[in-house]
Amino acid sequence: MSDEKKPKDPRQLEQRRKLLQAAAVGAGVVGLSMTGLLPVLLRKTERLRPPGALDEHDFLASCIKCGQCVQVCPVNALEPADLFDGFGVGVPYLDPRRQACDFSCDVGQCILACPTGALAYHKPDFLQPRPGARFEAAPVLLAKEHEPEPTLQITERMGVARLARPEACLSVRGEGVKGSARGGSFRGHKRWSEVDRWKPQPVRDHDYELERCDLCVRECPIKGAISIEDVGGKPTPVVHEPCVGCGVCEMMCPAEPAAIVIDARKTWSAS
Repeated sequence: MSDEKKPKDPRQLEQRRKLLQAAAVGAGVVGLSMTGLLPVLLRKTERLRPPGALDEHDFLASCIKCGQCVQVCPVNALEPADLFDGFGVGVPYLDPRRQACDFSCDVGQCILACPTGALAYHKPDFLQPRPGARFEAAPVLLAKEHEPEPTLQITERMGVARLARPEACLSVRGEGVKGSARGGSFRGHKRWSEVDRWKPQPVRDHDYELERCDLCVRECPIKGAISIEDVGGKPTPVVHEPCVGCGVCEMMCPAEPAAIVIDARKTWSAS
């Protein structure tokens, strides 16, 4: 029997079929992502953008995905979005549970590094801010509270913190924190002024001895952004107007998943 008439090995046929299937799926994922449909189909949550980001539509139109902001961030909080972000692939965002924006640079190095104005201290006059996006007063950075100029230069918030899981909050439960807030494997960084004013330290190297957890308040970098108050007879984190949405509270929350989270691009409402 000639080689042309020999039956093909079923294993080779199966391998070829799987290879073709993988190639088709890969092409489909890339195609959907580039049309912007994939995030819609997967119902992706909104990304938390860097400080000073324009509103999402304008930000995506202005960002050229150069990566300058990613490179200069002192705590490596920024990363480029992947294919699952469709039109936003390559655009910088923060995952505050992994690494919050700690304002360790004070001046917003990501804003200074942006060549297009996608990140800006002040929006151009023709881009009107959404109601509640602007602060009532410039947020005071606690690390600079006693300096001549203690405020942040950004004029609009990144988002707003929210106690999403009060039943998991250690303060509400009356539980404390012993040791590192996130455990020895956590790789996030934060600065403690009493340790080093300028150099962020590994969160895992900072231990606590708290009878009742108040880390979201204790470690918030913004004056008056969050407090522990009596709500229904239980000490509960309450978010206030100065919240900038930096995500430090979410990063430092010992509950898993975090009891307090950042709603990206949410504006402030007194209600």
